[in-house]
Amino acid sequence: MHPATHAQSQPDKVALVMAETGETLTYRELDALSNQGAQLFRKLGLKTGDSIAIFMENNLLYLPICWAAQRAGLYFTCISSRLTAGEVEYILGDCNAKVLIASHGLAKVAGELTDTLKWLQLFMVGGTIAGYRSLENALAEMPATRIADETAGLDMLYSSGTTGRPKGVRSPLTGQKIDEPSPLLGLVSMLFGFSADSIYLSPAPLYHAAPLRYCMTIHRAGGTVVAMEHFDAEAALRFIETYKADCSQWVPTMFVRMLKLPDAVRLKYDVSSMKSAIHAAAPCPIDVKRRMIEWWGPVIHEYYAGTEGNGFCYVGSKDWLAHPGTVGRAIFGELHICGENGEELPVGEEGVIYFAGATTFQYHNDPKKTAESRHPAHPDWSTLGDVGKLDEEGYLYLTDRKAFMIISGGVNIYPQEAENLLISHPKVADVAVIGVPNEEFGEEVKAVVQPAQWSEAGPSLAEELIAYCRASLSPIKCPRSVDFERELPRHPTGKLYKRLIRDRYWGKRDSRIV
Repeated sequence: MHPATHAQSQPDKVALVMAETGETLTYRELDALSNQGAQLFRKLGLKTGDSIAIFMENNLLYLPICWAAQRAGLYFTCISSRLTAGEVEYILGDCNAKVLIASHGLAKVAGELTDTLKWLQLFMVGGTIAGYRSLENALAEMPATRIADETAGLDMLYSSGTTGRPKGVRSPLTGQKIDEPSPLLGLVSMLFGFSADSIYLSPAPLYHAAPLRYCMTIHRAGGTVVAMEHFDAEAALRFIETYKADCSQWVPTMFVRMLKLPDAVRLKYDVSSMKSAIHAAAPCPIDVKRRMIEWWGPVIHEYYAGTEGNGFCYVGSKDWLAHPGTVGRAIFGELHICGENGEELPVGEEGVIYFAGATTFQYHNDPKKTAESRHPAHPDWSTLGDVGKLDEEGYLYLTDRKAFMIISGGVNIYPQEAENLLISHPKVADVAVIGVPNEEFGEEVKAVVQPAQWSEAGPSLAEELIAYCRASLSPIKCPRSVDFERELPRHPTGKLYKRLIRDRYWGKRDSRIV
């Protein structure tokens, strides 16, 4: 179950298609490129257990680079193409990358890194800038034969964090062969029907955990990945029809945008080939999901899990219609809902969600955060920090976010980063950054500011603060709006009652998740 196997059995089968351009890689070509990549990594001095980082938008070389690292026994960290130079630099240092592969499309940010990343070997795809070597030229110089010491590498991706910085989830290498059995392949084959016949449409950035892992799982199965360079609602429907895609993964924002297309546009495309449309990353509004099932049929699948891999809940369309709003029942790991002191709560009561008996994980370079994810009395129970409840049949319902994490369009946003920046502004006395309802994205970022001088509160200061954020953080992390309060609610100890602020915007709802 590896592209190398399929390169022998079906060398001319298309492994990857770039949806917009129609560029393709066969399994023979994918195998050759990944071999050349592994050879290059060895030539650069990388050995088993070392790390590389990928900072690119979706392109034809993205997955071959990942497979090259996988067969060279390396950790590969895929970095969001939306990040600023400072944010990228932090991740590169934290994951201890020895090689950075960037794309020419991200040359502006990549160029800002050359003076500070003296320890890194820098390569670029699609052109070069000062300080970067051409990856294509470097690969062309390498033999397409397998390296002698192949062993299975792993992704090392960055998960949600609440301290202002994302944290890498680093699992130990197994030391096994590159085609060792994949638990994910077994799971998705059972639930979603992934097979050698699958044509998988991937509309999301490959730096996200699920798109990356699902695309690589399709390659393990011997199917075809159709990767969109970027998401567009009508284009996604067109590609389902054009490529006869039968499986895919989405975030709820994509559903919203497709549903908002005029009926004349939305309904003109044949989507009957779709047999498994999977969604995760953010809870889906009940009405949106119901409309998707009415439109596409009972092919909508949902799961709840994290990059940490400590548990997995699943629900299909039929069971969801009978339990609207659920994110499913646990099929990997045992669910426990616990109170503030760790006590187990009865059915129907809200508490912290723990998984037991599943995979353990560690947050890289953060033993404190790792310890905080464990149950106080049961160290083999772990939590992603989410709050929810169970019904009598064991279906899980999410009711709150981990430590006020904002999820906008399926993207995790750490409010502490913007808060730490805004509080340094001379005109800000206090600040809380929260997620507020947004019909299209689920949530959007808002800053609630206590100005140093109340007389300065108003549109001009709001624009100034938004611009101040955008100068240092990627736009998606910055507030889209600013409200002003004379004083934010704090305990005498200094603790901010963020819940009181947030509830003003969410009102009386059964769930604080859109």
